[in-house]
Amino acid sequence: MKTCRIAVVGAGLSGLYAARLLNAAGLDVIVLEARDRLGGRILTADEDGLPSEDGFDLGPSWYWPQMQPAMATLVGQLGLSFFCQNGEGDVIFERMSRERPQRYSPTSMERQSMRLAGGTAALVRALAADLPADRILRGTKVTAMKLADAGVELSVERADGSASLLQAEHVIAALPPRLLESTMRFTPGQKPETAARWRDTATWMAPHAKFFATYDQPFWRTDGVSGTAQSMVGPMVEIHDATTASGKAALFGFLGVGAGQRAATGEQVLKEACLTQLARLFGPPALKPRATILKDWAADPLTATAADRTGGAHPAPGSKEWVSAPWKDRLFLASSETSPSEPGYLSGAVSAAEEAVTKILSEIQRQ
Repeated sequence: MKTCRIAVVGAGLSGLYAARLLNAAGLDVIVLEARDRLGGRILTADEDGLPSEDGFDLGPSWYWPQMQPAMATLVGQLGLSFFCQNGEGDVIFERMSRERPQRYSPTSMERQSMRLAGGTAALVRALAADLPADRILRGTKVTAMKLADAGVELSVERADGSASLLQAEHVIAALPPRLLESTMRFTPGQKPETAARWRDTATWMAPHAKFFATYDQPFWRTDGVSGTAQSMVGPMVEIHDATTASGKAALFGFLGVGAGQRAATGEQVLKEACLTQLARLFGPPALKPRATILKDWAADPLTATAADRTGGAHPAPGSKEWVSAPWKDRLFLASSETSPSEPGYLSGAVSAAEEAVTKILSEIQRQ
């Protein structure tokens, strides 16, 4: 049986950052990731929707340094380049299908949204680079956890179907509580009130879908338009300029169509409807994209559960404990949803990782 001091389940931002902090403290860490890629809900992709080092953010893309110091500090520590979300130009508002979209100039600037050069996955690459490559196991799904005298025994399934056990003194579960509750078997079981809290915590991004259209040039900018639009007509309800730092032009939008309706409608019909909407808002050039990408997070079983297909309220910070006895000193939750501040955001993932690591280090010192 393989052993380690700390097992981190999930190689998204929170999991990798927690592993980096623990590794820097001299602790033996193994990161287990069910996907064949790192990043979790962070996915920077090329025009074919495949992971890329200079692509489009199909998951989270923004952070706000003034409001999210934890995220700003990490970006600085990693030496990553960042740039402002394009806000130059008019904004378009589409109120009703029988009315022409209205164009107006914003009267006040909101706090500036920032994006990372190379996409948000630049964070993932930088964090993973600080960890021993052989301690990050991809295509490795944890299906069960069992308390043992020496800590926690994890049941692991690999992509090739093989199974094994891993023994760890402590475990950080860096995946959404709802996903943890629905996919993991615990022995002994979690207390009913703990399982209920996990189950009732909405997973951010899980109900949503993002559509991208890429172009040779950001033609909307030459027309004095920022690329920002809001619509009460749809299918997209919120649209932004997604042009990369390297100049790859794109528009993206959040679909206002529910997960069930998206599945029933089909990807091709949705893409065509989105292009038709972009043409209404930004003109005929929108109908001739280089490529289109539709990422439906509700259809991703490693992000969403059946409960995530409806709703999508932003998780709210809470003061209750996420783990109760007898697991309290062995299992620590560290997804963005569990963060005491900015839950659901990238900054929340950073804060959740820091809190989990602080608790583990304190527990090790106590022992």
